[in-house]
Formats: sequence, structure tokens, C-alpha cells
Amino acid sequence: MDRIVIHGGERLMGSVSISGAKNAALPIIVSSLLTEGWNLFHNVPDLADITTIKKMLTSLGAECEGAGSLGVNAGSIKNCEASYDLVKTMRASILVLGPLVAREGRARVSLPGGCAIGARPVNLHLKALREMGAEIELRDGYVDARVSRLRGAKIYFDISTVTGTENIMMAATLADGTTILENAAREPEVVNLARVLTDMGAKISGAGTDRIVIEGVTSLRPVEATIIPDRIEAGTFMIAAGITGGEVKILNCDPSHLEPLIAKLTETGMIIDSIPGGLHVRGGEKIMSVDVKTLPYPGFPTDLQAQMIAMMTVGSGISVITETVFENRFMHVNELMRMGADIIIEGNSAVIKGMRKLSGAPVMATDLRASASLILAGLVAEGKTEVSRVYHIDRGYERIEKKLSSLGARIERIKD
Repeated sequence: MDRIVIHGGERLMGSVSISGAKNAALPIIVSSLLTEGWNLFHNVPDLADITTIKKMLTSLGAECEGAGSLGVNAGSIKNCEASYDLVKTMRASILVLGPLVAREGRARVSLPGGCAIGARPVNLHLKALREMGAEIELRDGYVDARVSRLRGAKIYFDISTVTGTENIMMAATLADGTTILENAAREPEVVNLARVLTDMGAKISGAGTDRIVIEGVTSLRPVEATIIPDRIEAGTFMIAAGITGGEVKILNCDPSHLEPLIAKLTETGMIIDSIPGGLHVRGGEKIMSVDVKTLPYPGFPTDLQAQMIAMMTVGSGISVITETVFENRFMHVNELMRMGADIIIEGNSAVIKGMRKLSGAPVMATDLRASASLILAGLVAEGKTEVSRVYHIDRGYERIEKKLSSLGARIERIKD
């Protein structure tokens, strides 16, 4: 099992190019199930989760060719079952449910696994499909869904759900009639998917708002499309520059997707300027402690909460970071405390007393974003930090150790 070893104390300097967004690429790749013929998707990141979704589509009968530019042909679907062996490693696998039911009238999909950061139940997906006429049974850890043809319906999501919005939006493109999604997720990744579906011939309006309207059509056509930059990767490198007092140009990112983070990092004393195609970020003389509350987009992203906690451990005061999106998402805190961080968990909030220095230590990643926070802490800690179970980080960051090394970090991957 690989480990990442960091010798802290280096200021990050230089420029880094941001990869395509994992959370946009996954549903867009899956949307190829709604078409017959070759789709071509550009700016696809080289990640473990992308490998998993390609394996899943192949198991359903689709053809996948290429990497950064990925061709997918789902002209012949030979199998409508997404097995536990694939789904258990990645929650986003549930995204095949909607397209399969919409196109084939049936699907058997294992209940998902993925990062252990809360229940994140799929009941909202299933409730919506039932309202669209599907018969759904839960048996032996699988979702069995059948329908002659989905019909349009008015769907209200009890909570804002990104994968739920994406799943039902894809399903509704081939439904009979009009589907209205209320309290829909507004994330840029949802908008990217909606644009791709529209290019395929879908009739969608309202993406980017909390009310999306989809008028069903009888068929969709293949497309050529580009994945948006990964705002979470961009945010992670912005925080890396701040925590080390460095100066980094973040290239190939969309600043409009990062406004809540830019506001908070500016409060910490960082200087952030827009440049063509990205951002120029500079760490302040010291890190001012700030309070953060995670919220669905356009609020502060839950996927950057762990990284902000790492930064606040070396802040100049006391900060409170409140998690409102997922329960059980403070598992990285115990590992940061092994490095000397002063953190107290009170309900869904972490109270962090900033300190001058962290100390390098052996730590263990518990999920994708937790592993990023431990690497950030290692960048500023005295001595050596060794992060184990880094397979988590390979799910969402493309060669993070090489990108950080190019900025001057002393970091390497050790293969056991």
C-alpha cells in the first residue's frame, strides 16, 4: 500500500494547472448510456474513480477508449446490473441507475459504498423514480427497478442532493412528459452535465437554480464535450499556498466557482487576484483565524472543510468550522491532533486553537478530502509526515504529489 512522505517547511512557489473535475466527469461519462454511438469527452482526469466508472460501463456492454480525451460508445447495452464489486468502492456508481431505467426500462444496481463520511442515503433517488412510475424493490443489497417508460413528475428533494439531481435529471430526459425538480442542487457540476445533455438533444432549463425543468424526448444523440476544471482541487492548492506562505498561480480554473473560498482565504490575510485563465494567490505574513460554515453550493464547499481545518491549525487565533452537509466528517481531526493540533469537536463543529507549529508524524487517511488535509498539514509541519492509505487521494487528485513537488514541496510517494 502506497504512502506519501512530506518533509515540511517549504514555501510553495510557481504555477500549477488544475485537472478536470471528477464530480463533473463521472455523471457526464455515465450520460453516454442515454445515447447510441461514440461520445467524446475532453479534460477527463486520470483518477481511480474514473477507472472504476469505465470498468462499470464496460461491464454493462459499453466501449471505452482513451484517457484525457475519453471515447464512450454505449450503442449496445448487454447487461443492466451494476455489481457490488464495482459499486462498493465509489458512491457515484449509483448514477447509472437513472439512465439505465430511462433507456432500458430496468436496472439492478448495488447499494453504494465509497468514503465513510456519513450515510448519504439514496432514498431520494428511489423516491423520485417511484414518482416517475418505476417499480422499485430492495433485495439482497441491490436496487431493482423496472418500468415500461418513465413519465414526467414534479419532484421535491427534501435535501439538496447533487447525485440525486444528476440521476433524476438524466432519467427525465427520456421520460414521457415534463419533469420538474424542486430544491435541485445548483453546483457547477450539475450545470456542466445539463449542458452536455442539452447538446445531446435534451430539453432542460433552470440548471444552476433550485428549480430544473426537463421536457422528455424520445432519443438523444452522441456529443463531444469538455469537463469543467475541478474547483475542489483548485481550492486545495489555494489553501496549500496559504498554509505555507507561498505564491502560486492556479491555472485552468474558474474563479466564479470559488467565490466562497476566495472570500474566506482573503479574511485569513491571503492576497488573491484574477489572472487570465485562473488565479494568482499569495499567502499573508500570518494566517488569521476565521470561522467557516459548510453549505450546499453556492455556500462554502463541504469538500474543502478538512483542508480549511488544516490551515486553521496554524492560524493566529481561535476558529470554529461547522459542518452542515455531512455527518461524521471530522475523522481527520484525530490524525491532525497526532501532529500537535489543538482541536475540540463540539457536535457538528470543530473548535480550533491555532498554534505556531505542527510536528510531523505518521498519520492515516480516512477518506478522500481527509487525506488532502493531512498532506497540507505535512507541508507546514516540522520534520517528516508520513500519510498512509493514500489510495483515498488517488480517487480525487491527479498526481498530487508531483504537482506539489513542482511547486517546491519536499514530497514523494513510497510504493510498498
